[in-house]
Amino acid sequence: MSSPDFNGLARVYRLLEFAAFGRDLERARFCFQDRLASSQRILVCGQGDGRELARLAAIAGHAEIHCIDVSAKMIARASARLRDADRSRIVFHHLDALTSPLPLGPFDAVTTMFFLDCFTDAQVRELVPRIATTLSPGAQWLWADFRMPERGWSRLRARATIALLYAFFRWQTGIPARELPTAEAIIAAAGFVSDACIDRQGGMVRSQLFRGRAASSV
Repeated sequence: MSSPDFNGLARVYRLLEFAAFGRDLERARFCFQDRLASSQRILVCGQGDGRELARLAAIAGHAEIHCIDVSAKMIARASARLRDADRSRIVFHHLDALTSPLPLGPFDAVTTMFFLDCFTDAQVRELVPRIATTLSPGAQWLWADFRMPERGWSRLRARATIALLYAFFRWQTGIPARELPTAEAIIAAAGFVSDACIDRQGGMVRSQLFRGRAASSV
């Protein structure tokens, strides 16, 4: 199976996002980034057009940041956003997270922003433990993504919106997913607990900060 191709969306990604959701997806990415200010090594998975990465580099001013992305054009746009002072600390890896080895850890933080929803539930069950093995004990996991609200009009709206999003991204990029994976539960099953959570768009968009179990003392 070939990797998804996001190159065609690189130039218009921000415009499409703002047209559909205003600044809420950007706010979801930026939420809780300040909690990573003291991190020393961060893994960024699927950073999109680089807004998240540029802001994170400024906040975590001493961190070595490794960024993986399947799209060469998204990487180019992200690189162009970086301040010259930050470039020496950022390492880009052009790879498919499902089929290629991940950068060597340990990392004390990871971000997966609107990344895991590109995969099927079975693929996320494979990918999350692989990411977890690159992390140090007690590492922070910053996650933002779409979700299905529990009930009411918000759930009906989310169902229609998410169905349209999947149809569009399957057409434009060839992602394999057709519905949202159970990413929160899978991250929790990998040993991470929620430290903080904020919902937007009537509960359709969630930002969540997870923390892994600290190393046990003997």
